[in-house]
Amino acid sequence: MLKTIRVMLIPNDKQRTRLFQFAGSARYAYNWALEQEKKNHTEGGKFISDYELRRRFTLYKNEPGNRWLYTISNNVCKQAIKDAIIAYQKFFKGLAERPKYKSRKRSKPSFYIDPIKIKFTGTHVKLESIAQSKKKNRQSANWFRLAEHERIPIGVNYSNPRISFDGLNWFLTVGIEIETPAPITGTNDGIGIDLGIKDLAICSTGQVYRNINKTRRVRRLKKKQRRLQRKISRKYEKNKKGGRYQKTRNIIKSEKQLLRTTHRLTDTRTNYIQQITTEIIRREPSFIVLEDLNVSGMMKNKYLAGAVQEQKLAKFYRIMQYKCLWHGIRLITADRFYASSKTCSICGNLKKDLKLSDRIYHCEHCGAAIGRDLNASMNLYQYGKSIISH
Repeated sequence: MLKTIRVMLIPNDKQRTRLFQFAGSARYAYNWALEQEKKNHTEGGKFISDYELRRRFTLYKNEPGNRWLYTISNNVCKQAIKDAIIAYQKFFKGLAERPKYKSRKRSKPSFYIDPIKIKFTGTHVKLESIAQSKKKNRQSANWFRLAEHERIPIGVNYSNPRISFDGLNWFLTVGIEIETPAPITGTNDGIGIDLGIKDLAICSTGQVYRNINKTRRVRRLKKKQRRLQRKISRKYEKNKKGGRYQKTRNIIKSEKQLLRTTHRLTDTRTNYIQQITTEIIRREPSFIVLEDLNVSGMMKNKYLAGAVQEQKLAKFYRIMQYKCLWHGIRLITADRFYASSKTCSICGNLKKDLKLSDRIYHCEHCGAAIGRDLNASMNLYQYGKSIISH
């Protein structure tokens, strides 16, 4: 089983410059390969293979004015060309939209590193061709500090290492092969989890995980974010000349401050989900049941879109999915049209006229009164139990 690990790098100024050069070269090679494929298709030619494009790119590097590409690792450009070909193939197979050229301003800076030449220690990672000189006293530029020590195991096979920039920091993402855990066969009972907007998660055991967006910490961050957005907007209007906006150093400084606040807000929400899922997994339940929510459909409701986006329901499902896979716990997904909220968890009566505003489920058949979300989680638990028994 393949496990992906993401760790932050701490480069110095020279290393940071080289990382941007590598990312720019990868973008340049990607756009060049895409241009070759589009031009060939327009002229009625057949699809150009990966081997042929790489051969042409080698000849292209030898042309006057393109020698600067030799200062970059060859694997960076080769993989960028391969990525462009894969994107082009997916488009013609109907699996993705037409690939677009990568913009210098809008695209995310990233590039590929050869997994054979990458080396890890407990505190550093060695990347290839960062140091432009081959002298031994200059090779220290190839070693990057890791923000988290002993995070990536040493002496294992690495796959598809990528370096990316999120606007503030550089990150290294690498895949490692781990053993597939055996399924849990303990006596612990399963758990049904109902995801919502008022509360993030309600378990069938009665455990309720509150909405972190209602806490004081998140509200203060959101308030700071709104103020910075208004501040930047006013600065743009103030420095407008004619029909164009002028970006000053103060605007760039404020935009970086806004980006840090936005990242902190996003990381706070993601960290909360990580803590919740880890706490549930540590109970070692025999199974976990989640509902297949139509998040994209919920986002179309203008009254709920903001709350749904802040809750990160899709991320909760994705994180729970791979953590169950890591620990050998069976994850059951209930059908999207399963009436978990409208069904009484005690007698099984279906209440079709249940409204979204009804937070307490009153059963007309058996007279039970139970919280709407707790009732849904108990129904999901019973759904999972029936799946296991069959």
